[in-house]
Amino acid sequence: RGSAPGRTRPGAAEGGGSNPSKRHRERLNRELERLAGLLPFPPDVVAGLDKLSVLRLSAAFLRARGFFGGKGRTASPGNRDSPSGFPPGLCGVSPRCSALNGFVLVVTSEGLIFYSSHTIQDYLGFHQTDVMHQSVFELIHIEDQPEFRRNLHWAHNPPHAPEGEPSPEVGKSLGSSAVIYQPDQLPPENSSFLERSFVCRFRCLLDNSSGFLALNLQGRLKFLHGQNKRSEDGSALPPQLALFAISTPLQPPSILQICTKNMIFRTKHKLDFTPLACDAKGKIVLGYTEAELRMCGTGYQFVHAADTLYCAENHIRLMKTGESGLTVFRLLTKENRWKWVQANARLVYKNGKPEYIVVTQRPLVDEEGGEHLRKRSMHLPFTFATGEALLYQSAYPLLGFPDPFQSKGKTSKSKKTSCSHGERSQKNGVDPSSLLGTVMRQDKAVY
Repeated sequence: RGSAPGRTRPGAAEGGGSNPSKRHRERLNRELERLAGLLPFPPDVVAGLDKLSVLRLSAAFLRARGFFGGKGRTASPGNRDSPSGFPPGLCGVSPRCSALNGFVLVVTSEGLIFYSSHTIQDYLGFHQTDVMHQSVFELIHIEDQPEFRRNLHWAHNPPHAPEGEPSPEVGKSLGSSAVIYQPDQLPPENSSFLERSFVCRFRCLLDNSSGFLALNLQGRLKFLHGQNKRSEDGSALPPQLALFAISTPLQPPSILQICTKNMIFRTKHKLDFTPLACDAKGKIVLGYTEAELRMCGTGYQFVHAADTLYCAENHIRLMKTGESGLTVFRLLTKENRWKWVQANARLVYKNGKPEYIVVTQRPLVDEEGGEHLRKRSMHLPFTFATGEALLYQSAYPLLGFPDPFQSKGKTSKSKKTSCSHGERSQKNGVDPSSLLGTVMRQDKAVY
C-alpha cells in the first residue's frame, strides 16, 4: 500500500526504535544472553556459542540436571570451574574422568547424546559442547551404526525402517527409532542381560587417526529418570533405558602419545581461517585470550610471512579434500615471539555442508621447525624466508604496492593499530583480508 508523500511512518524519526520486530529481536537476544550466562561452562566457551547452540545446551543441561538429582540446585558462576562443564555435584563421575583412558558417554534410546564427559576432546577432538544433545549417529561410521542401534535396544532387536526410507530422525521423543516400554516389560535394572560391550568406529578430528577411531564401549543400559516426557495423548511416560558407557580406544596409546598428549592444543576457525575458539593449552602456548584471537583479521595475521603462502596452499587442499595434511609453520605469540607448531586441520560438516575448521597443533622446538623449513624451501619456486622476501626475483616492496612500514614511525603492538593499518592498506589498493594485506599489517619489529 502506498503512503501520502511527505508522510513519515510512525517511529521512523526515532531510528526504528518503535519497530515491533526489532524490539522482539532485541528482547530475544537479551534472553539468550541471559540463558547463555547460566550455562555451566567457562565464559570463553559460552562466548563462542551461537543461538541454536545456547538453546541446545540449555535443554541438555536441564535434562541432565533432572536425572543427576540437581532438583533445587541452580547453575552459578562458581559451578563453571568444573572441567566437565557440569557442576561436580550434578555428575559425580566427571572429576574422575581425567583418570580414565577414555570418556563417559550416555546415549538415549533414540540415539541422542544425553551426556558426554569433557575428555571426549582428548580422544575424538570434538568439544563437549559440540556433541551434547546431538545425534550420536552423526559421529559413528555408517557401517557400525546398525551395531550401535542394536546395543541401544534392550533385546538387541531394534525396529527397522522400511527399505528405501531414511532412518528415523533422532530427537523426536516418540520417533519410530525408539519403542516405549513399561518397566514391568523389561528385565530388572541390575540384570546382567542389560550389560553392554561392543566396538564402534567414531569420527575423529585428531591427526593420529585416519578419520575414525575404533572405540570399545563398555557399560550397561539404565533407566533415565527425571525426564518428564509425555506421550502424544499427554499422559506421562515412564523412564526409558539409556546406554551408560565408558568409551576407550581399542588400541592403547603409545608411550609417545602419552608423553605428547599434554602439549597438544586445538583451535576452532571459520572456513576462511578466522579464529573462533582456542582451548586452555593453546592459551598457555600462545598467550592470547579468545577475545584477542577473534578481534581482527582472518587468522593469517598470526602466521609468519615465510609460512603464509605455504599455509594458504594447505588451506586450499583442506577445502577441497576435508583435510590439510601435516603443516609445519610459525605462529606469533603474545610476547612477539615465533612458535613453531605442527598442525593438521580438518573440516567439520553439518548436514553435508562444511561448518567450521578444527586444527590440532603440537608445539615444536626451533631446530625441528627449521629442518621442516629447509625441506620445504627445496620444493617452492620462490624464497620467502624473511619478512622482506624475494618473490620470483622481484624486490620487496613490490611495484605498485606501498611500503607498509614507510609511514609507521614507532610501532604499536595493539590490535587497533593492526586494524587501522589494514584499513589504510585497503585505501592504497590492497585488500586487508588478502595474504599480502595480512603480511603488510604485521609489525616489522616481530621479524
